[in-house]
Amino acid sequence: MKLNPREKALSLINGDSSCGRAVINPTSIATAESCSDLGFAFNESHLDADKMSTLAAYGFEKLGFDSVMPYFSVVQEAAAFGCEIDWGSADTLPTQRSHAFSEPDDFKMPKDFFDKLPIKTVIDSIRMLKKKHPGALIIGKVMGPWTLSYHLYGMENFLMDTITERERALGFLNAFKQVSKTFAEAQFEAGADVITIADHATADLVSPLVYKDLLLPIHRELNNYFSDKTLILHCCGRTLDRMAFFEEAGFRIFHFDSKNDLKTATGTVKIMKLTGCVNNPDILLNGSATDVRKQVNEILEAGIRIVSPECAIPLRVKNSNLAEIANTVRLFRWK
Repeated sequence: MKLNPREKALSLINGDSSCGRAVINPTSIATAESCSDLGFAFNESHLDADKMSTLAAYGFEKLGFDSVMPYFSVVQEAAAFGCEIDWGSADTLPTQRSHAFSEPDDFKMPKDFFDKLPIKTVIDSIRMLKKKHPGALIIGKVMGPWTLSYHLYGMENFLMDTITERERALGFLNAFKQVSKTFAEAQFEAGADVITIADHATADLVSPLVYKDLLLPIHRELNNYFSDKTLILHCCGRTLDRMAFFEEAGFRIFHFDSKNDLKTATGTVKIMKLTGCVNNPDILLNGSATDVRKQVNEILEAGIRIVSPECAIPLRVKNSNLAEIANTVRLFRWK
């Protein structure tokens, strides 16, 4: 029996390698070109569920991806907590201008969280996508508690606290895990098949032991809570020295960066699946279709069966390069 894209991707995530290969986007593949084709500017998509869902569906409908993922920035939660947001333009991402909390005890989960427009837009968009494209893998996305600490408290403040004020750092992580859990749960209920947890405890910023001591127990708690669901961990940058800890935390699949050596990465994990790691700046943004094809073949030859761009892509990426990812995966033959 032929599997649809959703069934194929879920089977691969769950360890059935007989299903072939899949192309997914745990993070954004929105482009200015896609927006132009659809007739609206990128910055109009963040707070409008119709436009958000339409843009998310473009990769599935036009570019050959097996998934849809409608959260295109990293600031929806921060906006819901009252942080000042510049929502960007037709070819720029939103940026955050302020923080919301100075102490863990300042945090309260708002009763009207799901009425906040940045949150409601994502939930409504997932419902629309589930109805329109039941055969696509619907991927939701939330910021993890580590990343929320950057956004809601401040990156420098939080990273300093992990060294000098560990109890306060833990206080923020335990407070903000409620946001990740609550938002993820609502997205699952709206129709998401899997959820990306974007949590940037990368080697570019912290040691693997900091991850093990502070964040691994919270990640394990989230995976245990969603034990019958699938969470995709996304963490940018160098992560080879903590991939085993990500696996220990219970993640079924990790979305990783091209900064990590392919052979070492695949040899580091035992059960956890890997997805990635098509390079954004050199290959997708500034490379040719030939460059895309070469790298995707290398990824597949390394044994990775679920291919994706390494992170949210630059808005100026050409759609033809994105489409070449799916085309290469479809034509790949094992040697």
